[in-house]
Amino acid sequence: MAAPLRLTAKSASPGIASGPAFLAERPDAPSTAGGYGALEKAIDISIGELERLADGADAESRDIIDFQIEVLRDPTIAEATGARMEAEENVVFAWVATLDAYIGELEAADEEQMRARAVDILDIKNRVLGALAGTPIADFPPGSIFVGKDMEPSRFLAHDWSKGGGIALFAGSTAGHVALLARAKSVPMVIGTGRFSAADGDPVGVDGDAGAVVLKAGGMLIPPLAPAQAPTADTQDESGELRTADGVPILLSVNINDPAEIDALDPATAGVGLMRSEFSITSVADAANEERQLAIYRRVLEQAGDRPVTIRMLDIGGDKPLAGLEDLPGLSASGLRGIRLLLARPEIARVQARALLRAAVFGRLSVMLPMVTFPDEIDRMRELFREEAEKLGRRAIPHRMPPIGMMVEVPAAALMLDTFGAAAFFSFGTNDLTQYLAACARDDIDADAGKAAPAVLRLIAQAVKLTAGKPVSICGDMAGNPSYLPGLLAAGLRHFSVAPARRPAIRSAIIGLNADGTRAAGE
Repeated sequence: MAAPLRLTAKSASPGIASGPAFLAERPDAPSTAGGYGALEKAIDISIGELERLADGADAESRDIIDFQIEVLRDPTIAEATGARMEAEENVVFAWVATLDAYIGELEAADEEQMRARAVDILDIKNRVLGALAGTPIADFPPGSIFVGKDMEPSRFLAHDWSKGGGIALFAGSTAGHVALLARAKSVPMVIGTGRFSAADGDPVGVDGDAGAVVLKAGGMLIPPLAPAQAPTADTQDESGELRTADGVPILLSVNINDPAEIDALDPATAGVGLMRSEFSITSVADAANEERQLAIYRRVLEQAGDRPVTIRMLDIGGDKPLAGLEDLPGLSASGLRGIRLLLARPEIARVQARALLRAAVFGRLSVMLPMVTFPDEIDRMRELFREEAEKLGRRAIPHRMPPIGMMVEVPAAALMLDTFGAAAFFSFGTNDLTQYLAACARDDIDADAGKAAPAVLRLIAQAVKLTAGKPVSICGDMAGNPSYLPGLLAAGLRHFSVAPARRPAIRSAIIGLNADGTRAAGE
């Protein structure tokens, strides 16, 4: 009988997994491209929900619901939203802006009863946003091996990986964001398999250590694979103290992509050096929903306790699209991305800024701006935060202005860090920095990353000297690779933020090195 077929692939996340195949093709992302028709449908859905709530409600509740239904049916609301859409505003943000204007009028009213109605409008604003968000992509069975050309980050995050499973992609990149997520959650993953023949439910094995996919051949099933070993326990002491071999203090934080990841962390031993907000905000409707964002950020801050949390604003573009903005001109890895998009579409930035300002009262929050290239980008975003803080103040909503820093992932910015006086702190994002320094596409970076590393390390060392004593850290994949630690320490970095699964290995490597990157005596 024929032996199982073993296909050569490339490891994107270590570990071994086996299970039934789940064949997937990239589905069409839910979109709000339907324009006003999509909004009308969402309003009708919301009215139906409210009418069902009204059944059997007491008189006071019925009065509130009737008022909300009346607002949803108000033709002036529809006309104002339509006018904003004619000005080429996205339907979701046209709706948000219209309702926010109405809320502002009510909050400024002299009569207390009118001011109280503002909360009712906020409720229907978010109810319609929820209806606009549509139905999420269906999950796949727990324990399956996801097989496809690629995988959306939101789909990875929506899946329950606690039951095992793995990922085998026909294409992909180890620098892609799904690979980053897989390494963070210790999900075995391989890429670059090329297309292979398999049916839903066929036994498939993923060997993320050796870089291979194992398929059944003939009537023979693949042999069971050994389960991946659990990560070594982190032995960092209770105080979180970590020092190099020659006694220099080092701060070791974690990167998180999904708010649920913080639940597995001990806030006594790890702060959050980078939370990638775009993996929690996956559609225009989510991006327009201030309350939903506030709930996500508050959860992370409260779980972290006294430990610092740095949340990066939405880094949309490239392989991280935002459903509903796919047709925006220039939305690419090197075009309208990160802070460029946020400043070009300030309605997105203002909602997130308000949610972050409100969340800041619940912990030690810092805000990080993505893909910054020029100093004026920070100035403009700080002014936007100041404007939104003033609005929250007028509404007597608790908030706090957090420190605002920047990712250092564009070579032009790295070479000129001394000109970024408005930045409160800096954090090197080595994935994009390597890509742009090596002039390669993100999907092609794997072959060049090792060759480009000396240049990246030299650029980081030069940039650290330009930070004028401001806090500086590194949160890209290079920080989680022990082989680069000597060069990063020698460059002057003392704060590393890595995937949770990488903390034990990085901690062990740090304590065996001196602060100048040399190996300690006896190591």
